[in-house]
Amino acid sequence: MPWSTRLVFAFMAGIALPVMNTLTGKEWRGLEKLPAREGFIVVPNHCTEIDPIVVGHMLYSQNAMPHFLAKDSLFDVPVIGALLRGARQIPVERTGAGAGKSLEGAERVLAEGGAVVVYPEGTLTRDPDLWPMKGRTGAARLALSTGAKVVPVAHWGAQELFPRYAKGFKVFPRKKVRVLVGDPVDLSEFAKLPGDKATLEAMTEVIMKDITALLETLRGQKAPVQRWDPAAHHQSTHGRFVDRGATPTDQHNPTEQHKDDAGTPEAGDAQ
Repeated sequence: MPWSTRLVFAFMAGIALPVMNTLTGKEWRGLEKLPAREGFIVVPNHCTEIDPIVVGHMLYSQNAMPHFLAKDSLFDVPVIGALLRGARQIPVERTGAGAGKSLEGAERVLAEGGAVVVYPEGTLTRDPDLWPMKGRTGAARLALSTGAKVVPVAHWGAQELFPRYAKGFKVFPRKKVRVLVGDPVDLSEFAKLPGDKATLEAMTEVIMKDITALLETLRGQKAPVQRWDPAAHHQSTHGRFVDRGATPTDQHNPTEQHKDDAGTPEAGDAQ
């Protein structure tokens, strides 16, 4: 990695990490499962807008420079865009022919031994209790094209510091953020299959199951049998689905289980 890129990472870490260390306690488990000396794909759950800081903090502390797939509009923001480009983050166009360019950028990072962070849900989970929802196929597509290991990561606690779509931080009392790294996802059964829609969706569901299992361990709860599917609930698959700071009825206490029967057709796709 060029020294200039490492310098940008060091600058960004010098700002973000002291703040996170002040605001949160941390518990990181399974760090030994992060691959060494090879590129790998990190697939975390996504429940609050500060998740990238949590995951980036963990990876940076292990000398794995995190490269996120970030929406391309962020690269047009003064200062922020320059930092993202300097740290070789990967712009993503949500629509159009440019969407494939993000995978090309991710492939280059992996070939150079870097860590690419892909949120397979594509956006913050719509699940009322913040369980991982139905995934999208970007991580699977990248794994199939490169053969890189896919490392599932679950974290819990950051949503108490900055709730989903909140207007500000909830600093007191000091929060604890726990991160659990799992074994690389076993995708060997798909290695020789064509990258068609059915294959990619099947790979994605295997990935989502591993992430969900890790989150169950952190939360000490079982996830709903049916995975939340935004399409079944007439929700968009990107962007905010509620106004910032709103508390709609479907955003009840995330420490509770679903109020509805998890077996109803409306609950989404099965795991």
